[in-house]
This record gives sequence, structure tokens and C-alpha cells, in this order.
Amino acid sequence: MIKNIVLWVVIAVVLMSVFNNFGARSNLADSALSYTQFLSSVKSGQVQQVVIDENSIKGKMQTGEKFKTYAPNDPHLVDDLLANGVEIKAQPPEEPSMLMQIFVSFGPILLLIAVWVFFMRQMQGGAGGGRGGAMGFGKSKARMLEQDQNKITFADVAGCDEAKEEVEEMVDFLKDPAKYQKLGGKVPRGALMVGPPGTGKTLLARAIAGEARVPFFTISGSDFVEMFVGVGASRVRDMFEQAKKHAPCIIFIDEIDAVGRSRGAGLGGGNDEREQTLNQLLVEMDGFEGHEGIIVIAATNRADVLDKALLRPGRFDRQVTVGLPDVKGREQILKVHMKKVPSADDVEIKYIAQGTPGFSGADLANLVNEAALFAARLNKRLVSMVDLEKAKDKLIMGAELRSMVMSEKEKKMTAYHEAGHAIVGRLVPDHDPVYKVSIMPRGRALGITMFLPETDQYSASKRKLDSMISSLYGGRIAEELIFGWEEVSTGASNDIERATELARNMVTKWGLSQRLGPLAYSEEEGEVFLGRSVTQHKTVAEETSHTIDEEIRSIIDRNYERAEKILKDNEDILHAMAAALMKYETIDKFQIEDLMTRKPVREPQGWDDTPPRSGGVKADDDNKADGKEAPIAGATEQS
Repeated sequence: MIKNIVLWVVIAVVLMSVFNNFGARSNLADSALSYTQFLSSVKSGQVQQVVIDENSIKGKMQTGEKFKTYAPNDPHLVDDLLANGVEIKAQPPEEPSMLMQIFVSFGPILLLIAVWVFFMRQMQGGAGGGRGGAMGFGKSKARMLEQDQNKITFADVAGCDEAKEEVEEMVDFLKDPAKYQKLGGKVPRGALMVGPPGTGKTLLARAIAGEARVPFFTISGSDFVEMFVGVGASRVRDMFEQAKKHAPCIIFIDEIDAVGRSRGAGLGGGNDEREQTLNQLLVEMDGFEGHEGIIVIAATNRADVLDKALLRPGRFDRQVTVGLPDVKGREQILKVHMKKVPSADDVEIKYIAQGTPGFSGADLANLVNEAALFAARLNKRLVSMVDLEKAKDKLIMGAELRSMVMSEKEKKMTAYHEAGHAIVGRLVPDHDPVYKVSIMPRGRALGITMFLPETDQYSASKRKLDSMISSLYGGRIAEELIFGWEEVSTGASNDIERATELARNMVTKWGLSQRLGPLAYSEEEGEVFLGRSVTQHKTVAEETSHTIDEEIRSIIDRNYERAEKILKDNEDILHAMAAALMKYETIDKFQIEDLMTRKPVREPQGWDDTPPRSGGVKADDDNKADGKEAPIAGATEQS
């Protein structure tokens, strides 16, 4: 906005100067004495003196009165003045300065050129200080943070202690390079940070520069890629030239997979812009010496698609895994974010950390922000534990859809469906504890049953997988048991899909079938086609495929029958839990405990002095070790 205002002010000043220059002579036409009156006064002897300046005449009467007039081209004027004894003075014409002549002649042209250059810079991203405008199209777009601008240190990074240990020697090298060089040691030239989105890869890179007190260049991988071949390579060269001038420093390339994908996967051969840029990046990382003090740090969540040449020793020597934080890490991250909001005395960060497994640092920051928004809506001065619990439920289950109107019959069926999930999950072995059951519509689900692990889990046993399949069918069985086969709804579609997928993986991937043995029957092959990763499955023999289907059916039938028997033996608890859900819409673990022990259901307590010790929502993943996310167990989908 400031640049635009200055531009228009300059344009206005130039135009006013030009108009004033051309319009200055027009003021001479305003004479106090007409030319006829002037001649009459000359002939009558009233004029004593005149000063002639081209066509302008100024003079003085015999009485001392001054006048001015404008004379046409009268060839007899001087003769008349001499004949009547008038003193005549003449002034030479005023010649404009050379600078003014140039300004008047070329000013409009220069103004048009300046306006054209300005708009060209705007279209080409010229707001970056002239490094991306019309004359700097191939210049680097990397933004540099000086030492005093980067306030991030390791104290601001939590939940990734192992990753911080990996990069600490980079900080030592940047602070004292001679310490390593005198022993012949070389610090890694590059470090690749790999991890899911939101785990703090960029924050950790900034913390390295903040701890070492060195300049920090940051750029995105997509900033190198342009429609013109060679521009990205030029920007890579310029970025490293700028870095060498400010060494020691750190170059951080975010989302490097945008430019660092494997070569030879597209249709453009080796001459397309992205591959040219990657080639130049490889050359530059080989070109600078270790003693120059430049460390390249890149971040990606798709390390599997990167070109192998990037990962060889001498370029990105070290891969730093920045994974999802464990319960201790989540607690540390929450403490960092809770410092920014006023919190009440009842806030227990460790319980929130235990209740959010699978949350990244960004998710936890969002949780704290949502809690602050909940408190602000109620005009609170402090963020309480209730607000944090509401924020956690919203992020895990989705916002409550209170405007959705369900019929009484549909609401009752949903209550029995979710009660079936909860009872079976509570009574089968090795299943995660039931934390909360709700028939309040959230997102796409009409009802939700939350299972919370006591601790972070990284694998699952066969017994646990069988129990998960049983609990997934609990909702469908409860509907059939109470309302009959003809009234069974489509709400179990997601449950059936996930249970079948679990059983299939047990047989074909995890070797949990005694009949087929520990063999992989659906090995995935990743193939790159037209720049995309396509997953193919190896085909198996028809007889083997039939055996696989029989084993899957056997697992499903066995767990279905177990869940059916549990619900029939505890039908009174099923009715009581459905009635409690119809009354309260949401019941917590304490009310569930009352129902399972056949005690009167207590009133909802909310958050009290003994918060539930939980580890977070159990998403019934196919396998925790695979790192795949899945919906919450027991979610009744809308049909």
C-alpha cells in the first residue's frame, strides 16, 4: 500500500509541474491596462517609463503609479514611445535551464516507462526487493532471517528429543568449526528431516539456526519450479551464492519433494524444468566445501519419492526422523503452548497428553487454540479443563450437529447400536477401555463410541485384533437382537468394512492364520507411472485365493458369534445403556462403569478432581505399526 501511495504521489507531482510550466504564461493575459488605454496614455504624455519583456509590458506613470499590459506584435510601438519621450528598457527573454528542457521533453515518456516497469514487477512477484522482478526473474526467492530476527531456540521445540540430539552437533559445528576440522572430522553437509505433517520439522530447523546464531535462508521446493526451463536452476545457483556470502549459515528447503522427485519418471526426458533444477541442486551440494560453513536442511513427508542421488553421502548425509510425539512429548508440547494462554488451576496437562495419542505438534497447538476459543465464547477469563476436554472431543469426533433432527426411532436405534459396541468392547479381552459413548451426531457419524488405550501402542496381538473385530460387530448385532432382522439399518457399513479389512490383513499380511502360515499373499508393489505412484497387488492362485476367503470368513464368523453371545448374556445392560444414552445423549467412563456393574447411573460429572486416565482415542487401526489412521471405532455412519 505504501509503494502504491508513493507512486501516485510522484505521478501527481510530475503532472502538476508539467501543467504549471506550460500554464505559467497564461497568467500574463490578466493585464491591469488594456493596450488601447496604454497607447492613449503614451500619446497624452502620462507614461514615464516602460520595461518590455517580449510581449509583456510593465511601466510607471508620471504620477508614479505602476501598470502592466500585454502588447500584440505592433511594429510602431517603439516609434510611438520614442516620439512621446517615454524611457524604454528591454529585458532579454528568459531561457529555461537544460534540466527543465529535458524534464519537459522526456518527463512523460519516463513516467510511462516507470509505470510499465512497476506493473511488470508486480506481475512477476517483484515485491520481494527487486530479486524477482523484470530484471531478476532468475534470482533466488529465499528469505533470509538474520541472527537477531530468529528468536526460536531448542527451548521452543518439544516432543522430539531424539531429533534434537541428532542435530546438536550441527549447532556445535556452526559455533566452532575449528573444533571438528582440526581432527579431520566433517560435519554432515545436509540433513533431511522426515516425518508426518505438523511434527515440527520447520520449527526444528529454525531452532538450529537460532541456537547457532547464524543466518537462516528459507525457501519452499515449489519456489524453484517455473514454466521456463532454466529459471529454477538459476535460482538454485543464486541461492547458494547468497549463502556463501553469509556463511556460516543454514539453507532450509521445505517440501523438497516438489523439486527432488526421482528423475526419469515423467514424459519430458531430462530437459524439463524440474529435472534441470534438481540437477543443479545436486551439483551445488557437491560444489561447496565443508569449511564454508553452509548446512542444507530439507524437510519432507514423502522421502520415498526422492531421487536417490539426493540421499547419497556427501549431500543429505543424515536423515532425521521427526515422528509423532509420545505421551511425554505431547505433555512437553502442551506446556509450551499453554504458556501462551491463561489457564485455570484445574488444568492437568498430563491427562490431556494421555488422551491424545497420534496427535502431532500442530494438532496439539490447534487443541489449545480451540479451548481458548471455547472459553472466550463463554466470556471466561481463564481456560479450564472443561474447555480443553471440549476441544479434544471436537478435534477427535468433530463438531456436534445439534441442528440435525433425528426421529425418535432412529435415535433409539443409534443408542442400541453404540451400546452394543461399548458392551462388547468392555467384555472382550485385551480391548482398549471404553471412554465415552455418544449419540450426538458429529460430522458424518450419527453416533460414536470412543475407546482409549492406557498407553501409546505400536503393535497389536492376534487376541487384540480378534477383540476389535468382535466390538465392531457389536452395533450390528444389537440392532438385530432388539429390532429384528428386517429393521437392521445401514449404520454398520463402516464397521463391516473395517472388520473385513482387519481380517484380510490378519490372513494376507500379518501371517496370523495357522492354515496359510506366515506368508504375505497381497504384497504391494509401488510403480511410478506418469509421475504418480501406482500400487499393484500380486495375484495369487485361484485355489489359494479361495482358501484366503475361507480363512477370512472363519475369523469373521468366530468373532461375530462371540459378540452375539456377549450381548445376549448381557441384554439387561444393553437396555440400561440405551436408556441412559436416550436420556443424557453422552455418557462417560464413570457412567459406563455403573452400567456394567448394574448399579444406578450417576449424573454426568463432567471434569472432576479425578480425571479419567486415558491415552487417547483408539482409532482401531489395521495395525498401529503401519502408521495408518482410521475412523473412531463404533462410529455409526449416516446412510
